[in-house]
Amino acid sequence: MEYLEQITAIFSDFINPKKRVFVGYLVLSVLIALVFLVAMRKSSTRGAFGAIFDRKILFSRSSIADYKIFVINQVITMLVSPLLLTQIAIATAVFFFLHRFEFVTSGQFEQANAAVVVGLFSVTLFVVDDLSKYMLHRWMHRFPILWSIHKVHHSATTMTPITVYRVHPLEAVLYASRGTLAQGPVVAVFLFLFGSTVSLATVVGVNVLVFAFHVTGSNLRHSHIQIGYWRWLERLLISPAQHQIHHSVAEQHHDRNFGAALAIWDWMFGTLHLSEKQELQFGLGGKQGAESDLKVLYLQPFLDITRIARRIVTRPFQRLRSDV
Repeated sequence: MEYLEQITAIFSDFINPKKRVFVGYLVLSVLIALVFLVAMRKSSTRGAFGAIFDRKILFSRSSIADYKIFVINQVITMLVSPLLLTQIAIATAVFFFLHRFEFVTSGQFEQANAAVVVGLFSVTLFVVDDLSKYMLHRWMHRFPILWSIHKVHHSATTMTPITVYRVHPLEAVLYASRGTLAQGPVVAVFLFLFGSTVSLATVVGVNVLVFAFHVTGSNLRHSHIQIGYWRWLERLLISPAQHQIHHSVAEQHHDRNFGAALAIWDWMFGTLHLSEKQELQFGLGGKQGAESDLKVLYLQPFLDITRIARRIVTRPFQRLRSDV
């Protein structure tokens, strides 16, 4: 019975509405792709289903590696999660820190309109969380040590919704810490200012904006179905096609479209690339087969980090010798 519970825990994301791969979101993504292919691309229904469930994509070596990584990372997450700093710990620390300021008192705006507070809290939490995702994602492409970790995700040569789990365990820790550090202070500030009035606008227990993101096809971002938005909308929201461009090996697509849900950060900071109808090739463009070698995917980042760290440490001594 205990083993059954452990197996169920590994695949629990598929029945958890807070997770992107919740079965309900997956079904909606399939329906969105089906409507898009039939209505916009003028495909037959049979042809659309064939394109969506393309065996060459779903059972490629890269995709099979994704499925294996999913299981391995879920087990690692179950072991590591209890050791990570929690949102409650951060929120509590910030909450008590705010008591040091004399110009504002706890619960000062507790009488504010509840609907306004709920809406403001929901939007603020979503926007701050999304901005933090953009920043960390961009840093992962900019700094060699972080890129050595993040390139595991970009090594996928075919993409399915499970590709979102193709991350090195170190990246999973970084993103979990990011969420804690971004959301904790927001929760603390709102609780301090508005007291018990604070709550999220939710659907099935999920922030209503996160829920909207998932039901409108977030899973299609990691897929081969290129769905773009109107150009004006792609300056506000990242379309599936824009995220697929982010995974493209083409040089003109490098370091573009870092946003998770919102495109405004890419627009503001000059990393936006609007979608265009074209054939895209995914991956790192390196040695063929490396995208499915689990030993390489899990161990190579550690070797790269060691090499980069050694180079950083020895660089001052090399300069000293050259000066002498």
